[in-house]
Amino acid sequence: MRPITTPISKRATMIGEAARDLCAVPDRLAVYESRNARLVYAAYLQIECEVRNAVERYSSERVGVVIGSSTSGIAATEESLLALRRNGIRPPGYSYTPQEMGSTAELVAAAAQVGGVRYTISTACSSSAKVFQAGRSLLESGMCDAVIVGGSDSLCAMTLEGFGALELLAAEGTNPFSKNRAGINVGEAATWVLLTRDAGGVQLLGCGEASDAHHISAPEPSGRGALSAMRAALDDSGLGPEAIHYLNLHGTGTPANDRMESLAVHAAFPKGVACSSTKPLVGHTLGASGGLEIGLCWLALDAYLTTSELRLPRHCFDGEFDPELPALDLVTAPRVVRPSGRALCMSNSFGFGGSNCSVVLGGESGGAA
Repeated sequence: MRPITTPISKRATMIGEAARDLCAVPDRLAVYESRNARLVYAAYLQIECEVRNAVERYSSERVGVVIGSSTSGIAATEESLLALRRNGIRPPGYSYTPQEMGSTAELVAAAAQVGGVRYTISTACSSSAKVFQAGRSLLESGMCDAVIVGGSDSLCAMTLEGFGALELLAAEGTNPFSKNRAGINVGEAATWVLLTRDAGGVQLLGCGEASDAHHISAPEPSGRGALSAMRAALDDSGLGPEAIHYLNLHGTGTPANDRMESLAVHAAFPKGVACSSTKPLVGHTLGASGGLEIGLCWLALDAYLTTSELRLPRHCFDGEFDPELPALDLVTAPRVVRPSGRALCMSNSFGFGGSNCSVVLGGESGGAA
């Protein structure tokens, strides 16, 4: 997290930035070259071995790709327009391809050299949560035997200035569920997961989707759509709310979102649930946020498989919980849970236009990784 001023309106804010110096993509992927492509490729390399094993096991045509994104590589086009204004020509080798919304899925498929079904989901901030249901559907239908799912979004002027125009950017660090909350910090991320039908390890247990279509950007005030998504995920996983050990909140730090989500969580978990927003740690990574936060749940569960300890992500804020919101059990200090048997986590992602998604993961202590 670091402070910046936005490039056009010069608003003060914080951003969550990945490594500034990322390696260029290989020459065979040069048509996708951009900041976003570098981020995507760096994350892909972390699962490359597992993907190659899946290709050897099933064939390349049986491995699919479903990616969530809200901006793809639009920053490359922004840079080209600035060069055009300065010099009268676009930079040498400029291609529109990185900005195309479907290009991220094509990039991952090309990097992995897989030929199965591939497409991109773009539902704003729920994009890379919805890919888990989409990937599972490809497995259940028999169209694929393994699916690379996840999401990516890289920093760009459009999102920074757009959220600034909506008066949703926090001047300092985001402060979810505080009475002093003032908006979001935009971030960037790429997260990839390989879904298969294999038993053991961390399991995808349930997905719930809902569309309340209340407003193009503002959330439905009562949290009805968010509540519907959470209940659908619990029903899909065959679990009651009391079974969930940890909930990763969407928790953007905007007044309307936190109010809505607190109402929905209170209704979905009447006896309470340990929860936190991890956006103060990484920023709001928009189309990548669902995959990133499900990934944080995966990391906690993967450690639980061998240690029998579920270490819950911290909720970092100023400690002044908004008294006008229903009380939440925020994990504001280090907390370790030791479930007897299976540990269960849920993650919430709520997008513009009321496009909501909740995902449930679980892992059995002592199970195979």
